[in-house]
Amino acid sequence: MKRLILLFGSLFCLMFHVCAFDIVVAKDGSGQFTTIQQAINSVRDFRPEGRTTIFIKNGVYKEKIVLPTQKTELTLIGESVDSTIITWDDHANINQMGTFKTYTFFVGGNDIVFEQLTIENNAPQLGQAVALHVEGDRIVFVNCRFLGNQDTIYLGREGSRAYFNHCYIEGTTDFIFGPSTAWFEDCLIYCKRNSYITAASTPKYIKYGLIFNNCQISQAGNVTSMYLGRPWRAYAMTLFKGCKLPAVIEPAGWSNWQKTENEKTARYSEYGNTGPGSVIGKRVAWSRQLSKKEARQITLRTVFGDWNPLEVINH
Repeated sequence: MKRLILLFGSLFCLMFHVCAFDIVVAKDGSGQFTTIQQAINSVRDFRPEGRTTIFIKNGVYKEKIVLPTQKTELTLIGESVDSTIITWDDHANINQMGTFKTYTFFVGGNDIVFEQLTIENNAPQLGQAVALHVEGDRIVFVNCRFLGNQDTIYLGREGSRAYFNHCYIEGTTDFIFGPSTAWFEDCLIYCKRNSYITAASTPKYIKYGLIFNNCQISQAGNVTSMYLGRPWRAYAMTLFKGCKLPAVIEPAGWSNWQKTENEKTARYSEYGNTGPGSVIGKRVAWSRQLSKKEARQITLRTVFGDWNPLEVINH
């Protein structure tokens, strides 16, 4: 029901033009700007007037975009999630670029909202290739798609918070990774190759890392073996709660990244999952099945503290 309300609200806004768009981006020249980067650059730094809304008309925008730290309280709304596409094609082995410069869209500012957009890294499978790189805090994604292969979404700053609602995320290896705290609600996670879904690097002193709530895991026809995650750093925290897990999920569930010492520190847990991949009898001994009481204590409020992303969405 919440998902339908969110989608209806966005469609009503677009169909009847009742939303106050501050800036319109259109490749055909019918807006103020033809590129998304131009629109972002035009917004006053730390704009005292408050939130700026950028509407992006349908089109394929081949751009490598940086939303810098001084650009805050922005909302970027695509005309339609399937037809408003931001794409680039860098990968880690181009001129020894390395993983962290390969992004299609870098988000450095705080309090940013994305709606109905596709962000894609369509580089060939020749190395890590990030589609979305998030460093800002209090970042929201609603009804967005993230397309890529290895390392699709990098949540790159410890202590920062991100919320994904009704999003589609695809990839091959470690395609949701990093040290941030992120909540994925009612998302579809699509595995394209035998590998690992997550690679959290949660710091020891941060309680929550990657949380998947009421999500569905699916896979390409050639996929036969997937792990829920492996610890990029020793204290990785990941939880799958109320998710639908397919048969291709390995009975062990989790990998130690070929480092037995990670088994002493990694914080991997599940609760109330369904589907053939949710059978817990052969899970690794160092992962946990939460009790009902423990699971109830993990809410948006306990995870995000003083920030409620639903207030931003429903504003």
